[in-house]
Amino acid sequence: RAEQKEEQSIDLIGKNEVYGDTRHEVNVYVKVFTNSPFLVCMDLALSQERIIDPNYLWTGPDGRDLQGQSYVNLTETGKLMVMGFMVSMSGAYTCTLSHKVIETTTQEETEMVEAYKFMVYAYREADHAYQVSVRFSTTGCRLRNNGLFMEILKKILNSSISHLTCHITESSYKCHSIRTPKNGLQYELFVNFLVNPFAPGWEEVCDEIPYDCEDVTNRRVRQAAEQIGKFFHQLRHVLKYEFQAVPTIQYVDNSFSMTPIDSCRPGFGKNQHTHQNCASCCVVCGPGTYSPNNEVTCRTCARPQARMYGAKSC
Repeated sequence: RAEQKEEQSIDLIGKNEVYGDTRHEVNVYVKVFTNSPFLVCMDLALSQERIIDPNYLWTGPDGRDLQGQSYVNLTETGKLMVMGFMVSMSGAYTCTLSHKVIETTTQEETEMVEAYKFMVYAYREADHAYQVSVRFSTTGCRLRNNGLFMEILKKILNSSISHLTCHITESSYKCHSIRTPKNGLQYELFVNFLVNPFAPGWEEVCDEIPYDCEDVTNRRVRQAAEQIGKFFHQLRHVLKYEFQAVPTIQYVDNSFSMTPIDSCRPGFGKNQHTHQNCASCCVVCGPGTYSPNNEVTCRTCARPQARMYGAKSC
């Protein structure tokens, strides 16, 4: 992912290349443990011209020359790829391009120097969970059966998604009396819970994945949420047509709703203003900020002298 100016063709991203710009730094987002795109030590216009005696000097976030470093692929045409990108590799990557311009008539040589700055940030995909809301009609708010029903419902749902190492958390319900124009006073249970992908054993599933497991975790929790959606669709049919005696607690038609909830791993957060081109990503917390838990935003340190990326505390 890279911030590209409008005049830069989208094909340039497809070729896994990001061009520099002498007017401003270019933001580049690299998923942790993957290779960065090639950072090109020139702008798009210059890349279309013949360049005489080009010389490229790349420096990393620590200011050191990147030539010969084991974690970079540096081509003879000045392209840089950072391999196996880690949180600590985030920061400013600067390239200085020097080349000659030769005047056609006099053959006079002039040395030209351009500098290009890339801000490269590690990011992770957000972890997804699903907030579920559903309603049931009941015969009264003070019935012991309401609580028993909730316990049974939670057990059934957990059982149906346990093979996906997902579970139900933050479950709660409230009973409300509702006056309706046609049916007088009715009682309903407003049920809420979270479909969470981190049931006991989820780490073992992640251990089977070589590097990052957000994609697998998110796929599992999506399957779990879909399974629960099917359950409520079938429950409506079961309660209506397969019970000989009508149960005292009934599913309220079309009351099921599901909303995705994002969270970020410690040291990462979202910032739509700073990282517009990666707004849905959990981007590494920059120097002077930190994230100690699974919140979605990085906090600002009281003493902003912290210089590291991905801080989990100040």
